[in-house]
Amino acid sequence: MWKPKKEEEPQRPVGSITPVYTAVPTKEVRPVDVPKHETRSEVAHIGKAVVIKGELSGSEDLYLDGEVEGTIELHQNSLTVGPNGRIRAHVHAKEVIIHGKVDGNIRGNERVELKRSAVLVGDIVTQRVSIEDGAYFKGSIDIQREQKSETKSTPGLAVAAVTP
Repeated sequence: MWKPKKEEEPQRPVGSITPVYTAVPTKEVRPVDVPKHETRSEVAHIGKAVVIKGELSGSEDLYLDGEVEGTIELHQNSLTVGPNGRIRAHVHAKEVIIHGKVDGNIRGNERVELKRSAVLVGDIVTQRVSIEDGAYFKGSIDIQREQKSETKSTPGLAVAAVTP
């Protein structure tokens, strides 16, 4: 019978605009780890549209998001295989960080890291290895001992054996 009165909305002047806010879904983007001690100019970048067949070598760190078939030699530098990277090659580098797919043996002088999106079919030879949960790995791991630097003698000092 008696209906409660609806609360009246405040009157807006004619021609006024009421803002409408909508939520826009966002896609989570995970940044690729690049060592903090490096600057952009110290890392060579190969984009995802580049295909290389043959031997790839260099004397600077490399971020590879393209496709390589052959060998990769970066003995004193690091290699980062981006999420779009597709490698069918044997790799030898100081450090190897894999986000994409690699089919071949990996030799990392210091360390090899397989991130959660990594797919590696091949053997690993390194001093340290890190495999995140979710990474796919089929092969063997050979952990090498750290190569101790030879003790250097100080010039001008001589050691003599004394016999009683």
